[in-house]
Amino acid sequence: MYRRAYTLLIGTAALMLGLAVFTAWKLDRRLLDPEGSFLGPSYIRLPLLLLGALLLDLLPLALWKAHGRPSRVVPVVRERLKTHWTKERATLVAIGVISFYLTYVSYRNLKSFLPFVRSDPDAEPGVVKALSYDRELHIMDRVMFFGHDPSDVLHAVFGTGLTAHVLSPVYLIFLPLVPLGLTAWLVWSRNLSFGYWFVTSQCLAWSLGTLSYYLLPTLGPGIAFWPEYTSLAHTGTTDLMDSIVNARGNVLYGGATQSVNSIAGFASLHCAITLLIALMVQYTLHSKLLKWIFWVNFGLTVIATLYFGWHYVADDLAGIAIAIVAFYVGGIASGQKFDRHLHSHPTTTTSKVPVEVD
Repeated sequence: MYRRAYTLLIGTAALMLGLAVFTAWKLDRRLLDPEGSFLGPSYIRLPLLLLGALLLDLLPLALWKAHGRPSRVVPVVRERLKTHWTKERATLVAIGVISFYLTYVSYRNLKSFLPFVRSDPDAEPGVVKALSYDRELHIMDRVMFFGHDPSDVLHAVFGTGLTAHVLSPVYLIFLPLVPLGLTAWLVWSRNLSFGYWFVTSQCLAWSLGTLSYYLLPTLGPGIAFWPEYTSLAHTGTTDLMDSIVNARGNVLYGGATQSVNSIAGFASLHCAITLLIALMVQYTLHSKLLKWIFWVNFGLTVIATLYFGWHYVADDLAGIAIAIVAFYVGGIASGQKFDRHLHSHPTTTTSKVPVEVD
């Protein structure tokens, strides 16, 4: 039933991993786990992640339905395993988590390798200088804003104090939003095809984002034109930008081999992933409140990327395009059908994989 989704999902992860391994070999550098090693090596972390997904589903449910009686916990768990954790669900979670993990780790490493792969041809011999198209995209921004920098307009309209403190959490919540969204659709989606849709689209989006970095490498306005953003209030976003700038310096010029470079502007994956999640909520959930929350989150994220100088306008537009492509292709691969009004109609309509209807 999900052969196309299997093929695209596993193929995307394998391609990304292959590119990361090949690039590391060519550059004589090591592949790194960007999230650190607090859970140990990958052969330990992956089983822990899978076990964590299982426990995250079973424990709260068991505690809720057992009403504090230990004797009821085992029957509740046994019933959940029988009715929800079928072979198909376990396959979805295992393939989804592993494929996304490999795609994301490969993405972070390929992003880190970018300055060495696409170096400035005008740099002096022996000098590491990354190729950058910041000047061109900065000019495009000024043209679109009639001679003004987008940051100047946004700072004048919204101010540089309270708004910075409001938008900073919106930008930073992206970090936990990705694994939480992945877990939600893989573990709790009643329709298995929605789980394949979400994780396949996610892997495609991160892969297309990686490709965009190599096609048009940039630093982003907040780094390339940092004086434009010095008036902003100090927030967690400020600390994040400072930390990745320092990490990039250590990787490029300090000989650091145990850290990754996390700077690449084009395209905005913050915009891509938040839009992708908003689209998935719109098409697979019925809660109007959740739809409003995630569409507002996407809109505020777009503003935040420009306000803090993470991205140019072209970066955000490219991120939106990536989300739409990944969403549609992932939908087709997982068996969705779209009508003229852009409504989706999953083809998995058996009793085992119920389709929720309004």
